[in-house]
Amino acid sequence: MNPTHAIAGALVLIAGAATWPASLPAQVPDAERDFAAVSQVAAELEAALGSEDTLRSVTLGEALRLAVDLNPDYVSALGRVGNAAWVRRAAMMSFIIPSIQTQLVGQRFSSEIFNIGTGELSNQITQGQVSAQLDLFRGGQRFYELTRSSANQDAAYANELQALFAAALATETAYYNVVADKDLVQVRRAQLARAEQQLTVARARVVSGSAVRTDSLQLVLERTRAQVNLLIDQTALRVSRLELARRIGSERPVDAVPLDTLPSPALPISEMEAVQEALLEGPDYRLAVANERVAQAALSQERGQYLPWVSLFGGVNAWDDQLFPSELTRSNIGVVVSWPLWNGGQREIQISRAKQVRDATNAAASDEERAVRRDVVAAYQTYNTARASADLARQAVLVARENLAVINTRYQAGATDIVQLLVAQNDLTDAEATLVRARRATRLALAGLEAIIGRRLFSTDGIVGTRRRN
Repeated sequence: MNPTHAIAGALVLIAGAATWPASLPAQVPDAERDFAAVSQVAAELEAALGSEDTLRSVTLGEALRLAVDLNPDYVSALGRVGNAAWVRRAAMMSFIIPSIQTQLVGQRFSSEIFNIGTGELSNQITQGQVSAQLDLFRGGQRFYELTRSSANQDAAYANELQALFAAALATETAYYNVVADKDLVQVRRAQLARAEQQLTVARARVVSGSAVRTDSLQLVLERTRAQVNLLIDQTALRVSRLELARRIGSERPVDAVPLDTLPSPALPISEMEAVQEALLEGPDYRLAVANERVAQAALSQERGQYLPWVSLFGGVNAWDDQLFPSELTRSNIGVVVSWPLWNGGQREIQISRAKQVRDATNAAASDEERAVRRDVVAAYQTYNTARASADLARQAVLVARENLAVINTRYQAGATDIVQLLVAQNDLTDAEATLVRARRATRLALAGLEAIIGRRLFSTDGIVGTRRRN
């Protein structure tokens, strides 16, 4: 059965239960039958979720190691690193290694012609050529190309680190969602168990005449609500397990090993130190600065076209009527100086475009610096806020649990009514759910801050920060 349809049906049951008149106790057996149907839906969804003993479980470190190499953005970033490395090697080799070209031409004619290699008439001529050229001066463009390739390599490293932390953040989000959804399912099961227990007590009190029949009706409604909440969270858990499976390359749902529930520690660096680290080593800002250097080097390279080029060239030619000619050889060496004075305004157009790109990257780098300051402060304060919220939620759970125990005792003694009992039950459920969500928010805030500054702040499992190639 489709879980969405099951949830919709359960919500209809809630709406129907909410309209049960207290004067029609004969409808309660129908509610029991409807609850049994909802329970059947829950059992089917439970079977679809699978037993936790049969599911594959992974730790956070295992999930990170498996997910990074499967992330398409990170794989693409690795390719950019390799390409940038080769561009830089080529820029360095251009100073000392000439460009070399070889050519072998074989021709057969319909009638004999003079063969310059053999000095005789022949219908077959072969020619071999080896030429080399070394640029001695190119208007400074080789130096600018070296600077540009170095900046491109830095940009590729920064992009790789950015993709690495982005992949880790997505994986951690999926992992923390599984952990939180599992905890929420346990909260809903506890809510349902309390509703079942209180319904049994209320029925006994109704039979003994110490309570009115509406008490049991309200508890039937509360039980149905608890069942619907359980269905919703079970569906969310199934989806989150599939998302985690997608991240680590599994075709079947994957479970997450539970994390500790200890209070989150304070951050080991101050807010100002976090901002400074993000501006020095943060992948986002490093990428923006590297792109700025690339654009400036490209502009200088275009301006170098106004200067002359000086190149040294040489070659060897051979002619014969054999496959590898050797009968006659000639060699040459020389220097060529070229200085285009006017090429139809193409240099000016290219310089204008390069300047536009340079100005845009300068503005982007300045904006990124301001954005990094804002993002670090936001992430830093989000972590502190979520951490404090989790501490308060932990205290709220203890208070709500003690309050429910007192109200429950008073209700069984007839000293309070069903409304206060239901309020106490809902307060405990809300406090437990709030604590689960606060823990998830704290973990996600920490992962987000680490992605901005480009390193782990605590010693944890995973490979983030160890795959850098510089």
